[in-house]
Amino acid sequence: MALNKLKFNSLNVTPVAGKTVGFNSSADGLEATLSGGSMRFIKKLTASSSSSLTFTNGSSDVVLDSTYKEYIFLYKDIHPSANGPNFQVQFNAGGSAATKTTTSFYAYHNEGDTSTQLTYQASYDLAQSTGAQTIATDVTNENDSSAVGYVHLFNPSSTTFVKHFIATGTHMHDNIAVLNDFVAGYCNTTSAITEVVFSMQSGTIDAGTITLYGIN
Repeated sequence: MALNKLKFNSLNVTPVAGKTVGFNSSADGLEATLSGGSMRFIKKLTASSSSSLTFTNGSSDVVLDSTYKEYIFLYKDIHPSANGPNFQVQFNAGGSAATKTTTSFYAYHNEGDTSTQLTYQASYDLAQSTGAQTIATDVTNENDSSAVGYVHLFNPSSTTFVKHFIATGTHMHDNIAVLNDFVAGYCNTTSAITEVVFSMQSGTIDAGTITLYGIN
């Protein structure tokens, strides 16, 4: 007799001592225990010709406060309506864009193995700016192209320290190469970051998802 469906309440994986991964008690997300900490699903947003995807603390089940010390925004299959816009993120504190200082570079390798680059992106870093931070450059709208990656935000509710973040992502560039963007920086504010907004530099986000996780 063929097995058509496997139903279970939990799945535990123990790659090394003290580390486990499994479904949470609501069976709507994964929960990972890593060296005494845990990663919990909070919210998933799905784009459909969206001008932005916004995570606001206290709105629509979004948690972005002292509940967790770190937050990860995992973006997948981000596809723009226009061809070649930058995918960007904005951090807001008290309803206003936070001032940011960042560094940005990318690695590039084409399919023909004839061109490679590792380049600092001076045009995409910020120096005490409230502008949005580019996290994926020149995302094409080819049918089979999309951007994937994550933004890692540390201790956004702190009223003592600046708010550090790291972002990395990759996408197919000009339909012939892989491009990997790397960004690191901080929001130069001791006010809590209460909102994180993702958007394209121009046009809309045709498709894709962004999932928020909290880590303790």
